[in-house]
Amino acid sequence: MLLAACGQKEDKFYMPAEWEPHEAVWLGWEADSSGGFYDAVVEMVKALTPHVTIKFAFDSDSLRQTATSYLLQQQVDTANIRFLVIPGDRYWIRDHGATFLVNGKGELGVADFGWNLYGRPEYYAEKFNRNADSVHKYVSQLLPYMKSSGVVDSLMAIAENATILKTDVVHEGGNIEVNGKGTLIVCESAVVNRNPTLTKTHIESEFKRVLGVTNVIWLKRGLAEDPNGFFRRITGPYVGGGVQHSDEFVRFSTPNTILLAWVDEAEKDLNPVNRLNYESLSESYEILKNATDQDGKPFTIIKVPMPDMLPKQVLAVDDYASMGFYDIHVNMFYLSEAPAPGDTLLRVPASSYMNYLVTNGLVLVSSYINEGSSPEKENRVRQIFEEQFPGRKVVFIEAMPQNWEGGGIHCSTQQQPMRR
Repeated sequence: MLLAACGQKEDKFYMPAEWEPHEAVWLGWEADSSGGFYDAVVEMVKALTPHVTIKFAFDSDSLRQTATSYLLQQQVDTANIRFLVIPGDRYWIRDHGATFLVNGKGELGVADFGWNLYGRPEYYAEKFNRNADSVHKYVSQLLPYMKSSGVVDSLMAIAENATILKTDVVHEGGNIEVNGKGTLIVCESAVVNRNPTLTKTHIESEFKRVLGVTNVIWLKRGLAEDPNGFFRRITGPYVGGGVQHSDEFVRFSTPNTILLAWVDEAEKDLNPVNRLNYESLSESYEILKNATDQDGKPFTIIKVPMPDMLPKQVLAVDDYASMGFYDIHVNMFYLSEAPAPGDTLLRVPASSYMNYLVTNGLVLVSSYINEGSSPEKENRVRQIFEEQFPGRKVVFIEAMPQNWEGGGIHCSTQQQPMRR
């Protein structure tokens, strides 16, 4: 039988690299506008529609109608947008939505991973010091929501007439980075957090089966400001929340080139968070430097500057009615890390240039200049992206509301590859 582009048999599904041609880019929609996501979504849509079809997923028809009206009010051209009702959908569609695959026969597939709302059972176990009654109480309350959002990937597959490859491994799309030739990079701390009862050997075999890869590179930990669970004490008064995804710090730009977020030696001691990132990224660099691709060849590694850290002084509160927009309720923390009401904290967003989207003729990257990060640094980042993705327009978009909630541009989107 003839071999497909990734070296697999024609009927074997695999996940293409993100820079390969796209049939569409999917986005979700947040019903609650208080998070401030809409401005960035509008800018993303305006940048994307000249290059690729957009497919919006909505939890309900009423939400679809509300969103359509809003986009039209913002002078968004909807001619290249499809609006679909996918019950259970939520905003961060890359994570709970379909991970699309293709094969050499021109068929579309979907890797259907398990879903537990970013390790929510483990979050409650840690939060309540593994008190079984407390864990059961709060997990039970979330089960209907987890189940509804957990079938979104299957519903997207049905909508696209795609073959479903199901696995018992719980995993999110933001922690899948492939080069399209057989190599996958994942952040191990997230994988272990979601799958505390599964062995690494089993998990890796399932990655290979449902993603069509032959080579898995495990990086031990992600960025300090992207810890597992909302909210965590990063160090001292610095707090943040996230999910430990690879798309915050490591990405392929070619089958043999890896972009790695980086903290320069001169910046590592500016604050404790920089120091933690310097240590974890140096560890990842050593792993990648000694790793090889699916053919046994070493990688070229390009270090991409991190934006200047952008903490915000907030209060720990115990009264939801008195909370400021960025303040954090003490109940959000693990019991062992919880501040006292009235404590002053430094909340750190999940800001990163690595949470970018590559699609047809375009790269969307987060901008931080207006937040106070160095223009010179952002210009260096622009040069890197222009060199790594020649022939594509590089567009910077402000997406700080998404960063404050632990995500970014890449988390907000999901590519659907062109059928071969």
